[in-house]
Formats: sequence, structure tokens, C-alpha cells
Amino acid sequence: MIRFCQFLLLLLLWAQGATAQLSDWKNKVDIELWPAVEQGTPTDFIVMLQQQADLSAADQLSTKSEKGQFVYRTLQTVAQQTQKPILEILQRAEAPFRSFLVVNAIYARGDAQLIQALAARPEVAVIMPNPQVMLEMPVDLQSVQELQARENIEWGIRRIKADQVWALGYTGQGAVVGGQDTGYEWTHPTIRLQYRGWNGTTANHHYNWHDAIRAISPLHRDSVPNPALNPCGLDSKVPCDDHSHGTHTMGTMVGDDGMGNQIGVAPGARWIAARNMERGYGTPATYTECFEWFLAPTDLNGQNPRPELAPHVINNSWSCPELEGCNASNWALMERAINNLRAAGVVVVQSAGNSGAFCHTVNAAAAIFEGAFSVGASRQNDTIANFSSRGTVIADGSGRLKPNVVAPGVGVRSAVRGGGYSTWNGTSMAGPHVAGVVALLISANPALAGQVALIESIIEETAQSMLSNQDCGGLSGMDVPNPVYGYGRIDALAAVQRALQLTSTDSTVKQYEVAIFPNPVRDNTVTLRLTGFRGDVALRLFNANGQLLQSHRWSAQNILLETIPVHHLPSGVYFYHITGAGATISGKIVKQ
Repeated sequence: MIRFCQFLLLLLLWAQGATAQLSDWKNKVDIELWPAVEQGTPTDFIVMLQQQADLSAADQLSTKSEKGQFVYRTLQTVAQQTQKPILEILQRAEAPFRSFLVVNAIYARGDAQLIQALAARPEVAVIMPNPQVMLEMPVDLQSVQELQARENIEWGIRRIKADQVWALGYTGQGAVVGGQDTGYEWTHPTIRLQYRGWNGTTANHHYNWHDAIRAISPLHRDSVPNPALNPCGLDSKVPCDDHSHGTHTMGTMVGDDGMGNQIGVAPGARWIAARNMERGYGTPATYTECFEWFLAPTDLNGQNPRPELAPHVINNSWSCPELEGCNASNWALMERAINNLRAAGVVVVQSAGNSGAFCHTVNAAAAIFEGAFSVGASRQNDTIANFSSRGTVIADGSGRLKPNVVAPGVGVRSAVRGGGYSTWNGTSMAGPHVAGVVALLISANPALAGQVALIESIIEETAQSMLSNQDCGGLSGMDVPNPVYGYGRIDALAAVQRALQLTSTDSTVKQYEVAIFPNPVRDNTVTLRLTGFRGDVALRLFNANGQLLQSHRWSAQNILLETIPVHHLPSGVYFYHITGAGATISGKIVKQ
């Protein structure tokens, strides 16, 4: 009898364990996938693994090349060490798949049985859907007065004073901008000479172009490539735009045909690009694939990656809203990809969205993320565009302040397919202005290449402060930054002038290091660790309006550790300048 009771107990424990195991794998599958799983229908999905690369050591590297090489090697190692059991399951099932390393994840297609087998693996963190996401089209607004005011140099270029930066001799030369969008008409007269794959005589698209589109979007009525509907086809080996949206954004970044169409902020920069949407429809997998390609561009066969050819900045004039399948369960995929690119020294510019004019409308990936430099749209008179999305971010519960800045986004004339030009409105048009300013900063001070946080701080610190009567999330529109304008409308001239005040060589940047902790600050003091400074060192702390709040002086001998009081400062963002030994380092401190 005792043995029989023991047997029943063991049987009960086994059943409980089996039930728990079943529950565990189900808990890893996103709820959006369950309809397809229950119906037994093969579906697209993304497997995100538990282990993700620790890239914190990249902060200790100074040059963009060093950061890029380190980040790529580290990500590659983690992917190779952890993905093998998952790939073996996919290979046995003869399922189509694509492995990623920019974030440790795998795109695949399969049925419920395959999903269950993958979810049961301890290496798997979550299995998420790969929904079709529609491009947020430019807003159809007519502004006759703004259009009539156009001269050879577009009004947005003049408003942010990019033309005055050109007069100083900085046009973006030495910088590379990237864009992932509907594609790009590289032969358009206003952007052809700036394409990195064009030497004036012949074209070489290796390492300069990538197409992530290998299937017609099911949201279109056609199911096979049709040149009359999709002129680019699939997996194009030549830069191509099937919509015009991408070409328009690239024109704003670098466009100048030498014949009077001065539409680009940084006409001296070179550009590379990827197509992440098929006639306006992309997926988290196509966005991630393009992010990975920018981390280490490859040849046209997807082979021989070269991190040293990564761009300095990527413009992203698209979004992945919750309404269309991107949500808290899969945000981590894109957010980690963006953070890993930042670690590699690449600035990620993201349009804030056209869902204004109410609070909390910056609500879609990737604009909601801390690592994305989000951009709202302003008019010719510097007021906010009524469609421009506002903060604070409540979609992820962070209460994060967005957008970071605003830029011209109404009545923006730029290039479109067929060699023409068109005037569009949207935060899609504003983001490229910021990407162009990043190129101007690197042109003026090449040592800024790879210094993502510093570049972003310069743009924020030098923006023209804008105030609003609209309060959001407990933050006043009369403060700077605020949830409507962020830090304000970008000012290319002021940003470049600030960049020129900083150290001008890579060796100097590497020699002097500033660490501030904790940052954000929640206590009454903040600690500074300065490395490489010798002799007199001065610290000046400013508020967002440029008002000097406090200053300190010390004598340093290579390493200096000092604590300064911040108990008297209200919550907000503050900017510091540290000067010593002929070097000036700037950055920001956040007080919470």
C-alpha cells in the first residue's frame, strides 16, 4: 500500500512538472501569435534569445572604428555561442530562417509544432510575431505661403542656418549618412554625386546598398513581383525606390544637384542605404536586418562584413506602432538593436510620428526609446506642426521626455522618383534635417565621430528653445526641455560652433575622459572622475537656457575624483563644460 501511494505521489509530481513545463513554453509565446498557433497555420515569427551581449566596454573606446570592431566581434561571438541549438531545430524542420547578431535573435517561419519546440528550449526568451507595418505617409497639408517663399536654398536649410555652416567650409565632407526606408533612386541628379558607391564614372554597390525585401507584402493585392506595381522587384542589387519616400528623405540630408536645387543639409557628405519596406510595408525583421547591415555593411551577397564602413548616423523616417503589431512584448528587439548601434558609435535619428496634437502621442517604436534621437516637426515660423507627436511617453510606462528636438517638417521640398521634386509634410521630413546636422558636426570636428552621446548633447544644448502652453505628463510646456519641442528647434550653426570649441583630434579625445555618476542623479551630490587632465581644471554647469549655475576649479594630476552638490537644483537636464590642458569636454547631467 505504501509503495502504491509513493507511486501515485510520483505520478502526481510528474504530471505537475509536465504541466509546468507546458505552461513555461506557452508563456514564452506572444499572445499575438496564438491565433495562428491554434489554427495550425504557418506564420512568421522572431525568436529572441535569453543571452544578449554586454557591450558596456565599448564606452571605454575612443574612436568609431574601435567601437565598431569591438561591438561587431562581441555580438558575433554571443550569437555563435548561443544560437546553435535553435538553428539545428530549424534546419531539421526545413524551416526558412535568418539569423541576426545586431540583437541575438532569429527570424523564422513555421507552424505550432515548431514554435512549441523552440519555446521549450532554455536559450529562448520570447517568440514574437513579425507583423506587416505600414509606412506613416507624409501629411497632406498645403501651405501656400511657405511654398511661395522658397528660394534656391530651401527654407528649412536657412532656418537651421546650415547654409551659414557651409560658409565656414563645412558641408559634411568626411561624414557618411545612412538611411533605411522605401529605397532610394540613386541616379537622381541631386543625390547621385553624394552616393558612396559612385566615383563619377562607375558604380559599385557593394557595401553601399542592401535590400531586405525578399517577398511581396501580403497586404498588397499582388502576390508576385510586377514592374508596373513594384518597380524594384525583390532583393534588388541596385539602389531602387518603389515609393519616393526614401529618396525624399535622402534629398533633405545631402541633396544638391549643382543647378540650384540646394535641398540638403550636408551636401558634402556621402550616403549609403537599405530598403526596409516593400511599397511602404515593412516588418520588425526587415528593420532589424537593415540595422544589422548598417552595423557592418556587406557585399551584395551578404558576405564579408566590414564594421569600419558603417555610417556615422542613420535616419529612420518610419515607425512600428502598437496598432500594427509592435508592442511591449517585441519592443526589446528593436530597442536592443538601436542601443547596440549606439555602442558601435552610430547616431540613430528617429521621426517622432504624425499622431499629434495631443499629449502622449509619441507612442510607437522606435521613437519611444531612450536610445533613439527622436525628432518632431516645426513650421517656418518655428511653431510646432499640428500633426507632430508630443510626449511624454506612456506607452512603455517610462514617462520619458520626447521628442528630443524639433526640425523643419512642413512644406519641405525634396527629391522624388523620376528625377523630380515634391513638397511634403511630416516628422519624416524633420528627421533628415537632424541627420544632416550630425554630418556637419563630424565635418567640423572629426574627433566627434563615434561620440554618440556627445553629439546628441551638442544638438540639444544648442537648439533654439521653444515654449508651449501645452503641459503633458506633469511637465510644463514652459520649461526646457518640454514634451512639445523637446530642447527646441535645431540650430546647425550654433551646434558646429560648439563642436569647434571641443578637442579636434582623436588622440586628444582618447587622452581625456570624463565619467559622471550616478547619471541620472537622484541624490544630493554627483561625482566626477576626470582622467588625463593635468594642472588647472574648470567645471561650469549650465541650465537648458544657457544660464551659468555654478563653477568649480581644481588642480589635477592625471586622475581627479571630485563631488559637487546638486541638492539645490530642481529636476531637469543640465549641461557641463570641463576645460583643462587645452581641452574642452561637454555633456549633460540629468537630475531626477
